[in-house]
Amino acid sequence: MTTQLLALTFDANDPQGLARFWAGVLGREVAADGVTVLPRTETGFPLRFLPTDTVKAELNQMHFDLTSDIPERQAETVERAIALGARHIDVGQLPEEGHIVLADPEGNEFCVIEAGNNFLADTDFIGALSSDGTQAVGYFWSKALDWPLVWDENEETAIQSPKGGTKIAWGGPPVAEKPAKNRLHWDLVTAAGGDLDAEVARLESLGASRLDMGQGDVDWVVMTDPDGNEFCVYPPNADA
Repeated sequence: MTTQLLALTFDANDPQGLARFWAGVLGREVAADGVTVLPRTETGFPLRFLPTDTVKAELNQMHFDLTSDIPERQAETVERAIALGARHIDVGQLPEEGHIVLADPEGNEFCVIEAGNNFLADTDFIGALSSDGTQAVGYFWSKALDWPLVWDENEETAIQSPKGGTKIAWGGPPVAEKPAKNRLHWDLVTAAGGDLDAEVARLESLGASRLDMGQGDVDWVVMTDPDGNEFCVYPPNADA
């Protein structure tokens, strides 16, 4: 029995505003709580935006790669994102590279990928979560989620749900120094009928560690993966 993805959570200075931005870019709906963006498909996952006073100052450990099914779609996505508050940024991309790098209103990087990208074929609109990370962390998440490896070459790894959808990819070395706290993190939920403590123990056996961030007496557990990236594990039937 494994955990399942509950949500991808962003630290946000304006949670409601950032939720509206991403709902507009992705063509999704915002839930009644005002801070959760609901998935459109069975293979999607919610995005949740929680308040923080910390201003983003470093590149994120992971970012979205948005897909384009036809050449015109890339320009349409970029135009829509800019109209909603995104901006072009330079992260060292080369002029001849086909993807376009943007940042959302709080500086979170994302890429809009050109049509015809084979790696992102048959994925969702969020084609990939491209992550800075080691081969070992890719192996960890494959076992943690029970998602197969769909790429494993030159210390670069990627996993994907057996149902399809978004891939999670790690670029291998060199791995950038981790920020004090990642601005994006996964929230996982223990599978129905499972036991939170048993699931935490399983994740520890795979290389995760418990983390005390001053969360106090809560019903979920904060952990880090083998690269030190934070994530939370919730009991069965928890809501995002």
